[in-house]
Formats: sequence, C-alpha cells, structure tokens
Amino acid sequence: MFRYYTRACNFYYGNHSIKLVNKKKTLPLCQRKDISFDQIEILTRRSKERISIDQIKKLSKSLRKKINFDLKKIKSKKKNFSNFNFKKTNLLGVLNLTPDSFSDGGKFNTKKKAIYHAINLKKDGADLIDVGGESTRPGSKAISERLEWNRINKILKLLIKKKVPLSLDTRKSNIMRKGIKQGVRLINDVSGLDFDVNTINVLKKYKVPFVIQHTKGLPENMQKKPSYKNVLLDIYDFFENKIKLIRSKGIKHNNIILDPGIGFGKNLKHNMSLIHNISIFHSLGFPILVGNSRKRFIKDLSGINDSKFRVGGTTASAIYLMMQGVQILRIHDVNEITQGLKIFKKIMNN
Repeated sequence: MFRYYTRACNFYYGNHSIKLVNKKKTLPLCQRKDISFDQIEILTRRSKERISIDQIKKLSKSLRKKINFDLKKIKSKKKNFSNFNFKKTNLLGVLNLTPDSFSDGGKFNTKKKAIYHAINLKKDGADLIDVGGESTRPGSKAISERLEWNRINKILKLLIKKKVPLSLDTRKSNIMRKGIKQGVRLINDVSGLDFDVNTINVLKKYKVPFVIQHTKGLPENMQKKPSYKNVLLDIYDFFENKIKLIRSKGIKHNNIILDPGIGFGKNLKHNMSLIHNISIFHSLGFPILVGNSRKRFIKDLSGINDSKFRVGGTTASAIYLMMQGVQILRIHDVNEITQGLKIFKKIMNN
C-alpha cells in the first residue's frame, strides 16, 4: 500500500489572499487569512499529482480521509510560544560566540561585542536571539562541554538580565539544563536530539519548547557525498518518527518547531528540493523554521555574483519562504532582512 503525503501549494499572499479566503475560494494556512492556497500536491514515493481543493471530494474515500486529516493540520492555528507570534514571519537572530562559525566566527565572541550585537539584533526586529558556543559548520569538530559553557555562561546571564529573549543553540543536555535554569526560552538542537542520549529527558523534565532539526551525519562528515532515496519524504518521515519517539518518552506539549536543516548533510539539489517544497511540512502540524541565512546554496546559485554576506540571496529566499508560510527564519542580518520583508509586504498590499 502506498504512503501518501499532502503538500499545500499555489499560495496567495496579503490583501489578495484575504479577499479570496473571504470568498471561500482558498483555504487559510494556519488560520492566517493573509496566506492561503487553492491547490494541493498528493505525493507518494513513486508519483505526485497536483489538484485543486475543489477536486478533493472526487478522490476515493480512503484517500480523501487521509487528505482531509492532513488539511486539518495545515489549517490549524499555531499557539504562540517562546516570544514568537505565529500570525507573522518571525526572525531568529544569530549570535555565535565562537571563533570558527562559518560566516561570523570570532566577530562577537567577547562580552562587550556579544551584548552590543544581541541588543542591536533585538532592536532591528529579531523576535528571539539564538546563542551558540559551538560551531557545527561542515568540517567542524565537537568541543568539550566545559569550553562551550565557558563561552556562553556570562553572556547568557547578562542578556537575560537585560530582558533579551534567548534561544540556546546546543547539542549537549547539560548545557541545555544550565541554560534553561538561567531563563532561555527555546532549545535549538541541530542534531535532531540525537547527539546526547539525555537530551529528551532534560526536555521532558523542564517542559521547555525546542527545535527538532534534521541533520545527516556529524559536522565532521555530513557533507561527504550525502544521499537520500527522496530527500523531501525521507526528512518528513524523520520528523514523524521523532515526534512519535518523544511522545512515547512522555513529552506531551506541542511547543515544538521543525527545521529541515538546510546545508546539514545536503547538497545543492537536496537544499533546493527542500526550499522549493517546504510547504509539505505544514501537514505535520508544527511551526517550521528554516536557516537560509548566508548559506552555501546562495553561492552555488549566484556564481560570480556571490558576495561576502550573501544578503541578496538571503533576502530572496526569505521572501519565498515567507510566502510559503514558514513561521521562523534564522537570520544573521536581521535589519536588512526585516527591511526586505517589510518592503515586499508594502508593495504586495499597495
């Protein structure tokens, strides 16, 4: 028997979308009238077919039941948490307190520079600041728990004291526990909760919101010829299985975010498939996060027009992701991306 997947597609945005929803010509994404759709793509591992929402009633009874089950999740309203407002596109600002992160290693790893940068990210429009003390760029090696904590401890305390809302980017359960006790509002584990066997127990104990990111392999080897049977559906199944696992371990809350992990064990073709078809993950029923900022795919696509900070490519991909209903973008250049999204919205709604 084939396994079916549902992807919302043919999106409308802004005031035009609101008008179409009011006329019942489109379905709102996550109960947001400003983003809606009038087609779905039905996928298996052997086929895909795009149909209008009016054609769903013509499907077989069993398939129609499956599609309507997925549509219920796609249309469901997302409850706000961790300073995110899921009626809009949120920005997760990046604060790397490392000497070797891929695009800004060493720029903010002193107390004065880190505090200044975090406060500016918040002023520029970041809803949450993602603080990390260990680089997980391709080729990087794991560092000790002691070194990672020493890099972030004092800065976490100072930023929380200044009421800057924080996320903690770490793979280690003891770092998570210490950060949660200090007051971080979200745990962002790039390993998909797989690096440390105690991670799920810590998340269960403290009932803290967290991100499940897909990564294939470890940073040391993840970019050495990564392969998938079907990158889109393989990662969808990964998320589905991971949700089942954490439910079986006693985590019952829905304050969970899914991140397909652009650039983490993926080549250009994989990354493009994920970004282009990102809306498939809405049928899992959780907010989606994408880390598109300054990534290698921008260089690969732009060729000789690549630039040091890749703001142009980040902005273009951010607009596309916003129009696909992605709720959170992990961004280095918060001011520039905020400007780009704001101007796009104004033009669309003029």
